[in-house]
Amino acid sequence: MLRALNFYGDPSRWAAQKSTLFTVLSFLNVTKYPSSLLFLLMTLGPSLLALWWFERPVRNAIGRALIIFGRVPLFFYVLQWYTAHLIGLGLHLAAGKPTGSLLNAPLGGASANFGFGLGVTYLAWIAGTLLLYPLCRWFAGLKARRRDWWLSYL
Repeated sequence: MLRALNFYGDPSRWAAQKSTLFTVLSFLNVTKYPSSLLFLLMTLGPSLLALWWFERPVRNAIGRALIIFGRVPLFFYVLQWYTAHLIGLGLHLAAGKPTGSLLNAPLGGASANFGFGLGVTYLAWIAGTLLLYPLCRWFAGLKARRRDWWLSYL
């Protein structure tokens, strides 16, 4: 409501544009740096609602899977790097793309035909997450059964 009034909360005002889509984008275009009141309301509000939603008792498979990943965060974090690189290597080999630039890409040495589109990236991310789920579930069970000091760090 504050954004619709268009006089308080953000230094840049929204305006009607040539199409409805661009008008909506103008409405959502708030100042991020320095953070305006409307930017904070638009980001923190949904975040707090999501936190409330996820804190409710878990009754579905997706929620239970997220809890498994949440019980072993460092374990998942470390394994996902290796999994992502192996999936990337496999995709490059399957597509016939050069793999030499995989090592230099983080340093800015990627070739012109490096990488894949957003669709392939999302599919690889989903596949990597699904591949790591059984390992994370096993490790979460191990942490629940044993009380070794080093398990609390992973």
